[in-house]
Amino acid sequence: MSIVKSFAVANGDMFYIKHNSGNFTIIDCNLSASDASARIGELKRESLNKGVTRFISTHPDQDHFGGIELLDDEMPIANFYVVKNRAIKEVETESFKRYRSLRDDTAKAFYMHKGCSRKWMNLSDAERGASGINVLWPDTGNSDFKGALAACNAGESFNNISAVIRYAVADGASVMWLGDLEHDFMEAIADHIHLEKTTVVFGSHHGRESGKIPDSWLEKLDPQIIIIGEAPSRHLHYYTGYETITQNRAGDITMECVGNKIHFYVSSSNYTADHLIDEQRGNAFDNYIGSITVETEYTPQVKAA
Repeated sequence: MSIVKSFAVANGDMFYIKHNSGNFTIIDCNLSASDASARIGELKRESLNKGVTRFISTHPDQDHFGGIELLDDEMPIANFYVVKNRAIKEVETESFKRYRSLRDDTAKAFYMHKGCSRKWMNLSDAERGASGINVLWPDTGNSDFKGALAACNAGESFNNISAVIRYAVADGASVMWLGDLEHDFMEAIADHIHLEKTTVVFGSHHGRESGKIPDSWLEKLDPQIIIIGEAPSRHLHYYTGYETITQNRAGDITMECVGNKIHFYVSSSNYTADHLIDEQRGNAFDNYIGSITVETEYTPQVKAA
């Protein structure tokens, strides 16, 4: 069994994966003084018996590394996975200063790129199994990425250097994160990234219309669930024809991956999802809202008119 959790952190992202191996992964953070203690306390408890803890930073935006200094002080980050960049900010918050320190510390930083390998990210040995994480993007030689990186390093925009991360459980669920990639950029690189069927996809840019996942991607990903983030409702894209969970109504989302099933729990007691199957799981994590059986073969979507 593995656990994937998406915290409801307002206009930001924060996730963790409690792997079914000796790994624990945190993806992005957006902590405030009011919630940091509870969030970090949970991370400490859930990672207690794991041999390797890594932090994956998808890209250098404040709402994806906010409060990282609070996390680093309480849970020192020894493995900082980041897209190599030289981002600058007109206003340097304490969080950006800590992000920059971790990014530039070659003893702690691992610079992610398409197809990269690392023990125990996607390489196993006699000591410990792999985490099941693979990096699908960026291709650092791609001209569109180079343009996005130049804009990032000039302090102009940061979204399109986002890493694309895919986590897969052997013979079970798969989950994908897209950071804040923008729709037009995803269209531009569609022929330069390898995409395959993925069970759950987190909508880019917190589910905003600006981060709408292109049809050219969705046709390959064929997701069973798209999770739409906490952007204001008027800015969201709802992916007609696909099953969704909307985080600004569901709150924290916990996915319990067991065999070929995913069982979903949310922190909002009022949230329901009729497209999920009730398998009577109880409320082991929060409020159980239903389950899916993982599909292994591509199923063409029938979209509403």
